[in-house]
Formats: sequence, C-alpha cells, structure tokens
Amino acid sequence: MAEEKEYFNVADIFGENVFNDAVMQERLPKKVYQKLKQTISEGKELDLATADVVAHEMKEWAIEKGATHYTHWFQPLTGVTAEKHDAFISAPMPNGKVLMSFSGKELIKGEPDASSFPSGGLRATFEARGYTAWDPTSYAFIRDRVLYIPTAFCSYGGEALDQKTPLLRSMEALSRQALRVLKLFGTEATVVLPMVGAEQEYFLVERDMYEQRQDLIYTGRTLYGAMPPKGQEMDDHYFGTVKPRVAAFMREINEELWRVGVTAKTEHNEVAPAQHELACVYNTANIAADHNQLVMDVMQKTAKRHGLVCLLHEKPFAGVNGSGKHNNWSMATNTGINVFDPGETPGENAQFLLFLCAVIKAVDDYQDLLRISVASAGNDHRLGAAEAPPAILSLFLGEELTGILESIENDTACDVREKELFKVGVHALPRFPKDTTDRNRTSPFAFTGNKFEFRMLGSSNSIACANIAINTAVAEELRQFADELENAADFKSALQGLIKRVVSEHKRIIFNGNGYDPAWVEEAERRGLHNLRSTPEALPHLLDAPNAELYARHRVFSHAELRSRLEIRQEEYCKLVVIEGKTALAMARREILPAVSAFASRLAASAAALQAALPAACPEFELSTAGSLVQLSDAASGLVRQLEDLLVRADQLQSPQEKSFFLHDQVLPVMGALRAACDDMETITAKDAWPFPTYGKILFSI
Repeated sequence: MAEEKEYFNVADIFGENVFNDAVMQERLPKKVYQKLKQTISEGKELDLATADVVAHEMKEWAIEKGATHYTHWFQPLTGVTAEKHDAFISAPMPNGKVLMSFSGKELIKGEPDASSFPSGGLRATFEARGYTAWDPTSYAFIRDRVLYIPTAFCSYGGEALDQKTPLLRSMEALSRQALRVLKLFGTEATVVLPMVGAEQEYFLVERDMYEQRQDLIYTGRTLYGAMPPKGQEMDDHYFGTVKPRVAAFMREINEELWRVGVTAKTEHNEVAPAQHELACVYNTANIAADHNQLVMDVMQKTAKRHGLVCLLHEKPFAGVNGSGKHNNWSMATNTGINVFDPGETPGENAQFLLFLCAVIKAVDDYQDLLRISVASAGNDHRLGAAEAPPAILSLFLGEELTGILESIENDTACDVREKELFKVGVHALPRFPKDTTDRNRTSPFAFTGNKFEFRMLGSSNSIACANIAINTAVAEELRQFADELENAADFKSALQGLIKRVVSEHKRIIFNGNGYDPAWVEEAERRGLHNLRSTPEALPHLLDAPNAELYARHRVFSHAELRSRLEIRQEEYCKLVVIEGKTALAMARREILPAVSAFASRLAASAAALQAALPAACPEFELSTAGSLVQLSDAASGLVRQLEDLLVRADQLQSPQEKSFFLHDQVLPVMGALRAACDDMETITAKDAWPFPTYGKILFSI
C-alpha cells in the first residue's frame, strides 16, 4: 500500500501540472496569447506561426516539470483512451548532443495508424493513415513525465473515428441554435456551452482475490457467485464511515486528479458493500468527458498501488447494486447565465420555460436515441434493476413545474407557492428554505433545480456518447422553435402558443411517479413510450430516419459515420458476450465441476468410512449433500454442453445484428441457468473445496 504523504494545501497544487490559462498568460507573448484565446473561445483557426510559439513554450514548461515525452491523447471507439509517446529529442548533432524540440505542426497534428482502431467499415484494413488534431479548448497536462495533448481523431478521409469529434460538433450545433433563441429574448451571449458534471461509481476489491477469478479478469463481472447471508440489506454502507484503506486510496486519486486540473469534489460510500462514488464539479461537456476518462484511468492505476482493483463494470456482482454514472447536464452562456435557472417565479420566466420545453420535446422525440446512447452489454444487467432507472425514458419535473405547465396548457391560473421553511421539530437546529420539489431517484431524466440528471449511463461508459445525443436533440428542438418564432408577427402570442402546444403534445414523457413500479411499464405502453429492454433491441434504431436525419442536419454524424457506429457497437456487444460465454465454460469445466466432483467424492468416502466404523450410523449430511451435488453437477454438465453448442452456432452467424439477438436470446439465458446451478452448488460445498473467492470474501474483505 502506498505510504501516507505529507499534508498539502489543495489550492497550492491544483492545476500545477496543467498548461492552463494562467500559465499561457504568463509564458506566451501577449499577441500569441490573445490569438490562442480567440481560438479557444470563438473557434478561430490558429495559424502555424502562432502554433509554433505555443508549442515551444509548452515544451519548455513541460521539460521544466520533468517531462521527456509528449503524446496526442485521444478517445477511439474502443471505450478507452489511446496514446503514443514521442520524445522531445531531435536527431543527434555532429557533436553527439541532441536538441529538445517541439514544433507547431507536431502540436496541431499527429498521424497514428488508423487501421488498428475500430472504424465500422469506414476504413479498409490496408488504409492506415489517420490524424489526431489538437483540441485547444481542453488544456494539455503532464502525467508520469509525459505531456498529454487532448486531441480529436479522424481518418484520412475526414471521418470521425473517436468520441471527441462528434461531441465538439454537437456542442457547436447546440450553441448555434441556442443563440438564435436567446437573441429573441434580448439575452446577450456569443457562445452557449453544455455544462456537465459526472458522478462516477465503482467497486474496490482485493487484488489477490481478483486474480483468482477468471470472470473478473476477462469480463469485469462475476459470472458465478451466491449471495452471502449479508449484502446491502442493512443500508449501513451508503454514506458510511470510509475505511482506512479506501480513504488512503481516495486521498491519492484526489491529489493526482487535482494536480492535472480535475475538480474531484465529492466522495462517499455507495449503497453496495465495497462500492463507492467520486463526483467532479461541472465543466464544459468536452472537458468533462476528458476528465471522466482521466478519473477512470487514475482510479484503476491507483488501486493497483494499494493492492486493490477498481471495477468499473455496471454489474460486477449480481444481487447488489450496480454502478452507474449520473450525467448532470445544463446549458450556460459565456456571460454566465444558466438557461435552466427558473428564478424566483418560474411561471413568469418565459425564456426558462421555452428552454425547458425544448428538453421535454427532445426527450420525447428522441427517446430511442437517448436509450441507444447508454446501451451496452454491461448496462443491460443494470437498467431496470432496483438501483437504476428502467429502460423506458421519462422526464421528472416535480410538482411545481408540472403544475405550471398544466396551468399553461389549460389556460388556468398558476398556483404560485411561496418558499416554506423546512422544520424538523428541534429548536436548536437552523431552519432553511425547503425545495419546491422532492427528488426522484427512479427517473431516467430528472430536473433537479437548475439542471437535468441523466441517470441511465453505465459506470464504464464514456459520457461523450450520451452528451452527443442530448446536445443534438435539444439543438434540433431549439432550431424548430427559432424558425417559428423568428417569423412570428407577434412574438409574445406566438411564444405562448408554442409553449402550450409543446406541453400538450409531449406531456406523455413527464412522469413524477415510481419508475420501479411494474404498473409504470403498462402505463408507459399506454402512453406510447419506447421500452427497448436490451442493447440488441435498441441499437438498430440508430439508423431510423428521424435519427439519421437529425445527426446529418446538424453535421454531427454523416450517414456513413452513423452506420459505422452501429456496426462497431453491435460487434462490441457480440464480442463481449462471447468472451463471457467462453469464460463461463472454462470456469465451469476446469474449476467448478472438478472441485464439486472432488468434494462429493470426499463426502462419499467419509460416509463409507463412518458406516464401516459404525454400521448403525446413517451419515445423513454426507449422503444428502453428495446426492444434491451430483444432481446439480449433472444439470450443470448438460448446460455446459448446451452453452458450448450455442457458442459454436453463434460463431457461424455473419450478421452482427442477427448474432447480437442470438447471443441475447439464446446464449445469455443458458449462461444464467448454468450460473444458478453452480451457485446452488457453492452454497453446499465446503469452504476449502470451492475453487475461487466467494462474494462474501470479496465484498467484505477490505
């Protein structure tokens, strides 16, 4: 375990390894700094001469801090980040010395091999050239003596091969349309930015136990495991006292994240044993996405130094809470206005109500797109469970806002509630204003005061995908609103009519009740809402005409890029489930069944020995347990053969879509049945005979 470090002032270390605005202002010539700021704030192109100056100063600063290499850090469609390190050294001079160099061209552009990353058919395997392009809006930083330069990644033909490029496109689309709407209200701004705060959930387990389980190593989740007598029933882990080893881990990740400018803010125990959460302060969507990737990477590397493993799978343990990643989303102008701030009188705040209506309409019109944005093999195990919202999209607004919208729809007076003080009946405790609405933890998309919380994301997901969908969908609704209102003869009456119509036509998406209630599934069906229960069911809708047209209209994805995303994600799903199936086979065949057979034989031998020594004895425990194990083992053996045959059949399917449905409908149920039989065997097999650590050991060991 890492040694405790001396105390430090967070303010002194925060951002010390970031080439941020303060560093740039100090080190860059004034004109160069101003040009770079224009590039960052207004998207103006940076000329090569200016880039050369920036690159030189960036290199000098990095070397002063011990950096020897630089890398273009990007987010290919693999779900993880990618990097290739280049030293700052040049070719040796005649005297044998080397110069440390870094040009503007090297800063702006890199050329990684694009054939080795998923492209979904956009590139042939022999077409290798790809480009990484510097994203100046996300600051460069230093880690492990390497200068990391956040970049976009595209093919030789210009197609996006990453998460950052379409995210930046969606941000531009949202800003463009939001500014049109704000102009109608006389609100001054030149840029509107989607702001995001991500809440990262994760599990920590002992490294030596992790290394004894093939399922955790190969798939990130346990394919076998019976629940121990105690799980999360006592509700004693959530917000509980953080254990010393976990606290040491948290301190180290905080320090590393703060040094690279990541605003790690909130940390606590989550609901399940061994489960925790880290949340960051809001930032622009692209920087928040970059920072969340950093958070996940730092967590995993730091855990190893503490003899632990950080699990980011959505459902690493069946029977306890899975891990999500709540995506808190809002919109802010460059003048500091949050367009979702309702103010003291939200019923009279027309600008707020119009932007609220844009979100209502977007969530309703593009339910499938939002569901697709969080679809994955891992998240399928979480959505609809007791710790996660259902796969059905709905929007929570609370009583006050819902009442305001109903009054607008019905042309009735709005019941304006005054803020009341929260009282708990103890005089010594301070009284404070009570929020106008409660929170709803079962809602997939909830308004929480001045932002929306999209709760469907899985813990291993990049937040880019969800925010691309949200940004683009809302941009489209704002476009429609602006088109209508810009040409209106009477703005006020047109505005009122528009808000009223949107509420009337899209109120079906508003649901303030219990999303876990089975009755909601029936109610949602009556309302005509989508219920895309699985990834194979959801993904094909990506190419539905409204979705394809949406992305093309706002230049976020071309049709070719969208088709590539579908193919990549379907193939990813298939590969993951096949790996799980093969791992389940290996563990059953090579570990569980041999161990159970040996233990049953041990019991039988013990029974025979007892009967030989004591003829009148009836060794009930030994005989009944051995009999049950043989029955369960026979059942498991049959399921092993069935699973093997199904995986062979799956391998013969060429269509990713057909294969994904086959794996979901045929393979996963047999894996579930095999697990059930093996978990039953675990409960009656001696502790010393079971071949790998149990749930009880893993969840309660730290």
